[in-house]
This record gives sequence, C-alpha cells and structure tokens, in this order.
Amino acid sequence: MAAQQRSRRRWPLYVAAGFLALAALVPGHAVDASAQKAAQTPVPTATVLPPAPPVPAVPLAPQPAFGAYLHYGSLGVARMAGLSRWLNGAQLRVGHTYLPGDLWSNIEGEPRFLDVWAAWRRERADRMFVLNVPMMERNEEGVSDAEARALLRRGAAGEFDGHYRRLAERLVALGVPDTVLVLGWEMNGITYTHRCGPDPEAWKTYWNRIVTVMRSVAGQQFRFDFTPSRGRDDIPWTQCYPGDTTVDIIGMDTYDQPRGMSFDGQVTEPYGLQEHVDFAKERGKPISYPEWGLFRNGDNAEYMRRMLAWIDEHKPLYNTITDYCPHGVWQCRRNSQAAEVYRSALSGPTGPLPLPTPQLAPVSPPHPNCSPLDLDDWLGSWLGGKVCIRSDWWSRIW
Repeated sequence: MAAQQRSRRRWPLYVAAGFLALAALVPGHAVDASAQKAAQTPVPTATVLPPAPPVPAVPLAPQPAFGAYLHYGSLGVARMAGLSRWLNGAQLRVGHTYLPGDLWSNIEGEPRFLDVWAAWRRERADRMFVLNVPMMERNEEGVSDAEARALLRRGAAGEFDGHYRRLAERLVALGVPDTVLVLGWEMNGITYTHRCGPDPEAWKTYWNRIVTVMRSVAGQQFRFDFTPSRGRDDIPWTQCYPGDTTVDIIGMDTYDQPRGMSFDGQVTEPYGLQEHVDFAKERGKPISYPEWGLFRNGDNAEYMRRMLAWIDEHKPLYNTITDYCPHGVWQCRRNSQAAEVYRSALSGPTGPLPLPTPQLAPVSPPHPNCSPLDLDDWLGSWLGGKVCIRSDWWSRIW
C-alpha cells in the first residue's frame, strides 16, 4: 500500500416467496396427489387444450467474487475456511497474495510459494487467484529517484524480460493460467522501487513490455490489473496509465484515510473513487478493489457501510479486504463495530451466527505491502496487539 497517503458487498440473498407455487411450474418438480389423480381423469376430446409450455428455471446469478488478504503464505489459504465459517458459510471466491519483491528469483514465483495457492484455485472452477507482482527487485529498499529512474529505463529496454517469462511459464505449469496479475501496484506513490513518478514514460513502456512478454507464453489466459492508490498521492495515477491494449482491469487500493475525511470526500476527491469508476467506464474496463479496509479513522462502522454499498452499486470484478490490524474485521478484534457491519452484509443465507471469536496466530503483513504508522497510531496499535512499521524495511511488533 502507498505509505504516504493511506494504510491501508452487500449482496443480500433474496429468498423467493411462493416457492411451492413456483416449484409446480418448473420441470422435474413433483405435483401433489390430487393433481396426479385429476390428470388421470378422462376429459372429453373437444375440451382438451394444448399443454402450456413449461416455465424455465431462472439460474441465480453467481455471488460476486470477494475474499480477503489473510497472510501472504500458506496460512493465507488455511485461514480462508475460518473466515468463511465466521461469515456463516459464505464462500470466499478470491485468493489474494503477493510475490516478495526482494529478489528476482522470488518475483519469478518460487514453486514452493505458489504451489499451495495454485492448488486452492484448481479445487473449484469459480475461484479467482489474484497475485500482486512487483516490477523491480529490492522493491521496498527506498532507492533514490535517480536509481529508480535508471531501473525503469533498463526495464523498458528489455533487460528484465526473462524474469517475467519464467513467472508466466510457472503459473501456466501450475494450472493457473487465468491468474489476475496486479502488476506494479500503487505506482502513483513513493513507497516502491517500481513507482511511476521518476519517469512515467519509461514506467508505461516497461509495463507494456512485461505484459507482452507474459502474454507470449503458450497457454496463458492472464488478466492484468492496473491498480493505483486512491487519490493523487505523489503523481496523478492517470499519468501512469499504460493504455487500453495491455490493461484488462482498472483497480484501486483504498483505505479509510486520511484522518477526518468522510466517505463522500473519498468519493469526490481528485483521482478518488468516482474518478476511478468513470475512468474505467470510459474505457469499457471492469474495476476491482484489490486492497481496501479501515485505517486512520479507527473502528468506523459508517465507512464500512458506505464502502460495502459502493461495492454493491458499482460491482467490481472482485474485491479483497485487507484483514489484519489496523485494516481488517475478522483478525483485528479492535474493529468490532465495523466487523459486525461486514459480517451482517456478507454472511451466508441464514444470517450471521454467534460464533466465538477466533483464536489466531499473529498475522504477517504482506512482504511488499506493509503500512506505515505515524506517532499518533502507536497507542492504538499497542492496545490492538499488533502494529506494522516500515521505513525502508518492515518488521512486526506483537
């Protein structure tokens, strides 16, 4: 997430009234005994009417794809079952993780890292695997603008092509050729080496080169998600957009910040939520919210209600809440009011059940996605039991 600006559906299931009456019209449903007897009674030929055509069953629309970031490694997969139980059986269709941005070998997709995620994705046809992909190694080392600019130009010239070809080949070999790739996320900030600001033209050329290389691998069906952080940040994200040919989804990472900003403010600010929706609509692209959640305004139930309503209205291809403190709802106990809103909105068809609070191991922030906390956050973070700090590196204090 973009450190300088922020840290980081309601899909009610309507139960059809008059089910028994409709069931009699759908082929294959039984009728009652009196109806069967009447059907066997002889009727004068002159009064027989042509049989009415059967009423076809209307298939239910699939539940919108949602999930949560729960941990970058295998624990992230394991914890999805617990979150689903907390949501009274609601199915998490999106698995979301991040490739470490420390070394090129990890950006190429270590098989031991990707295997468990690929296995989860292959279990069901309606699942979606979302993978954040850094565009540079040493992605969180705080390199200077001059060095970032030089690296972007080397990437634009093709020096790093081989790393992305190998990643594409590994994803195809693992049986997840339809992975959604959030490439170079939050490029409009200053956190990452893969930031756009030092040279927007080189950044766009480099993005297009990576996409072209990965699409050249046989069997791939990748979708590439261009995801800035909400707002202007260091540079307007529109200046980094690489073009409609190489972008399949236009995403946005958005958290409840800065302190004191209302949800309406988050909608209307320059390069905010409304501009994101409008920008994608103009280009005929679906939207997404790969990262979203609470932050500077604490346990904000109103933000949660408004963000879920926004998601419900604008129907992103997928969304994944960041579920660790201070952003989350299931694994962050201090956000109890917002958690109740989230749980009520997304629970399974019979509504939320009074399940016990989960006993959880500490949650690791994603390697490439740690949230900076200012001095005012220390007390709240300490009381919540977890805090993630980063300057040019990240660590955890529990």
